[in-house]
Amino acid sequence: MSNLISEFKNFINRGNLVDLAIAVVLATFFAPIITAIVDGVILNLVAAIFGQPNFDSIGIDVGESRLLIGSVINAIVRWIIVAFVCFLIVKQINKMKVEKEEVASGPSETDLLAEIRDAIKANND
Repeated sequence: MSNLISEFKNFINRGNLVDLAIAVVLATFFAPIITAIVDGVILNLVAAIFGQPNFDSIGIDVGESRLLIGSVINAIVRWIIVAFVCFLIVKQINKMKVEKEEVASGPSETDLLAEIRDAIKANND
């Protein structure tokens, strides 16, 4: 029984599991930000251009029922917009990471080898 508890503790303390849990929590609270950007900014721009913020009014009457094609178009457009907003945000975060790494990095391997070569030459002369 203690072996099972020990294995369970090792499983829980794994970095990957904790990282995944943090990612899920952050994504949960990140969703309202994306929703606000899409609903508050982008769909209002769509409304300004096309006169309405969505395509709900598009449909086809078939007998006694109505096919809500506009709802499908809305879902596709909304998914594309959300994916694009996420892409832009991730792109900016990655750009900040690269800039931070470039600032923190020291001389390149080539520079270090050139310094060693020059030091050896100076000692031999």
